[in-house]
Amino acid sequence: MSVNTKCVNAVRILSAEAIQKANSGHPGICLGAAPIGYELFAEHLKFSYKNPKWDNRDRFVLSAGHGSMLLYSLLHLFGYNVTTEDLKNFRQLGSKTPGHPEYGVTDGVEASTGPLGQGISNAVGMALAEAHLEAVFNKPGFPVVDHFTYVLCGEGCLEEGIGYEACSFAGTQKLGKLILFYDKNNITIEGGIDSAFGEDVATRFVAQGWQVVRVQDANNLTLLDKAIKLAKSDLSRPSVIICNSVIGYGSPVQNTADVHGAPLGAENLARTKAFYGWNYAPFEVPADVKEHCRAIAEERAVCEAEWNALFMRYSETYPELAQKYKDYMRGYTPDFNALFEKADFSKPEATRSSGGKILNDIAKLLPNLLAGSADLSPSTKTEIKGAGYFSPENRTGRNIHFGIREHAMAGICNGIQLHGGLRIVCSTFFSFSDYMKCGMRMSALMNIPVIYVLTHDSIGVGEDGPTHQPVEQLATLRSVPNLKVFRPADGKETVAAYVSALTQNSPTAIVLSRQNLAQNAASGFKALTGGYALNEEFKPDVLLIGTGSEVALCEGAREILAAKGIRARVISMPCTEEFERQTAEYRESVIPKAVKARVCVEAGCGMPWYKYAGDCGEIICIDGFGASAPADKLFERFGFTKENVARAAEKSLENVKRQ
Repeated sequence: MSVNTKCVNAVRILSAEAIQKANSGHPGICLGAAPIGYELFAEHLKFSYKNPKWDNRDRFVLSAGHGSMLLYSLLHLFGYNVTTEDLKNFRQLGSKTPGHPEYGVTDGVEASTGPLGQGISNAVGMALAEAHLEAVFNKPGFPVVDHFTYVLCGEGCLEEGIGYEACSFAGTQKLGKLILFYDKNNITIEGGIDSAFGEDVATRFVAQGWQVVRVQDANNLTLLDKAIKLAKSDLSRPSVIICNSVIGYGSPVQNTADVHGAPLGAENLARTKAFYGWNYAPFEVPADVKEHCRAIAEERAVCEAEWNALFMRYSETYPELAQKYKDYMRGYTPDFNALFEKADFSKPEATRSSGGKILNDIAKLLPNLLAGSADLSPSTKTEIKGAGYFSPENRTGRNIHFGIREHAMAGICNGIQLHGGLRIVCSTFFSFSDYMKCGMRMSALMNIPVIYVLTHDSIGVGEDGPTHQPVEQLATLRSVPNLKVFRPADGKETVAAYVSALTQNSPTAIVLSRQNLAQNAASGFKALTGGYALNEEFKPDVLLIGTGSEVALCEGAREILAAKGIRARVISMPCTEEFERQTAEYRESVIPKAVKARVCVEAGCGMPWYKYAGDCGEIICIDGFGASAPADKLFERFGFTKENVARAAEKSLENVKRQ
C-alpha cells in the first residue's frame, strides 16, 4: 500500500471513528470523497498551517457541510490546530469540531456551511473578490493576489436553487480561478437520485459557461491530479470536476442511503477497517502517514514565506500601492461622523434616495467598498457613481450586476466579505428579502458585516400591490440573532444606519422608503442608540413610538394631542437591536416605565411591538396584506394617519385609567 493510499484511508477511518464516538454524523461522504480532499491538500492547495488566515492562501469551502469530519480529519493531518482530542470531541458542546463547519470556531474553516448550496455561493464570492483585488493590485512580476478557490459539493447543493443561481453568475463572470468538485455518488437521504435529479449536469454546466472535467473513479488519485491540473490551466472560465464516487466506500453499507447520515455502528466500523487493512488503535495515525502529511504542510508553509518576500519587493517598487493593499486588508477606519453634517437633507426625500447619496459619500472614504443589486440599482439607488461594473472586461468595477438572483446574491456577498480586503453592500426590494433570508441568517451566524439595503419598505410601495408590499418582513428579520435592522425616518437617521453598519462587525439590514419623508431637525447622531426622544417632553402623559415613515405621523399626532392639553413624547426607534444594547438607565430615560400610556406605530405586522406597548398600550400596524392603490390612499385605508394615532393615544390613556 502506497503512503498516499494510506493517507486517504487515514482520513476515512479518523472520520468514521469520530462519527461513531459521537454516535452522530455523516460517514458516507467522508468515506467516498476522502481521495478528493486528500489529493487537493497534498498536491494542489496553497496553505500555511502556521497562519491559516494568510492573505494569499487558496480557499477551500466544504459546501456539503454535513461532511465536516472529512475536513476536520484533513486539517488534523496537515498541521492545523485540530488535535486528536478535538476529533474525539466531534459534535460535543464547546468543541472545535461542530457538526457542520463553523467560521471562527475552527482554524482552516473558510465559511459556515450546512444549508446546502450556501458554500457554492460563498466560493463564488471569494473568487470574485480575488479577481477584483488581483486587478487592483497586481503588477508585472508582482502577483501579490493570486490564488484559487475550491469548493466541494454533492447532489444536494446542485439541486438547491442557490447553487444554480451562483453557478450561472460565476459562468457569466468567467471566474476562472473557481474550481468546483462535484462528488457524484447518486445518493441522497431518501435514496437514489433518479426520481428527483435526472438532468445532465455536465451539459448544464457547459451551458452556464463552465469547463467540465470528468473523473470516472474518485478513488484514483492520478486521475484526480490530472483533472485539477486541467481545471487550473483554463483561467477563462470556472471549472467543475465531476467525480464519480461511491458513498460510504469500503463499508458494508456503501452505495446506500443508510450510510449518508448515521454512524456505521461498531460492527460495520470493524468490517470497514478490515476492508482497508487498518489495524491501528482508535484515532491512531500511523507514523508514516503523520510524517508524510506534516512534510507536505511544512513545504506549503514556505509559500507564505515566499509571498512575504515578494510583497517586500512590491513595497519597495510600489510603496503607495502596497500601503493601499494593507489598508484594504486591515480595513479603513475613517471618521464617518462627518457624514451627518455633509449630506443635504433640507427637503422631504425618500430614504432610498438619501441612502444613495450617503453610499456614494462613503464610497469616497472606502475605496474597497463594492455595491450590487438583484437587477434593481436604479430603484434601490445603490450604484456607486462613476465606479464601473465588475465584468470579465472590467475586474476593477465596484458595482456588481447580480441579476435577479437574491438568494445567491446574499451567499456571494458573504463570500466576498469572508475573503478579506473588501466591504460589500447589496440591495433588493424589501419584500424580496424572503428570497435571501437563509443567506442573511448565515451572515449573522458568521458575524460578518454584510450590508443589506432593502427598499420599498411598506404599503408605501403603492400601486404594485401586496406582492411587493412587505408586511411581516420586519418582524422576520428582527427575529434573527445578531442581525441589526434599521428603518430610518429621514436622511440623518439613514446616515446613522450606515455608520452603525460600517463600525460594527455584524450584518445590518437598512430598510428604506420609496415615498418621500419629512426631515426632522432633532434627528441625527442620537439615532445610533437605536431609539431616542425627538422632543423635550420630560413628563409626558403618553409615548408615541414609531419607525420610518410613521415617525412623522407621531409628530402630527403630538400636535393634535397638545391642542387638547395632552403631553406626548415622540420616540423614533430606527433599530430595536441597538436600543436593547443600551444601558438600562438610558432605555428608562427614553421609555419610562411609569408612563404606561403608549402607542406604537409601524406599517408592518404588530408582533415586535408588544414588549414596548405594555399592557395599556395601543399598536397601529398592518397584520394582513396590503392592496394595490396609491400610497396615500393605502395609508389612510389601513389607519396610518396622525388623527388615528392621536385617537389611539387617548384610548391608551383611558386604558391606564381603567387599571
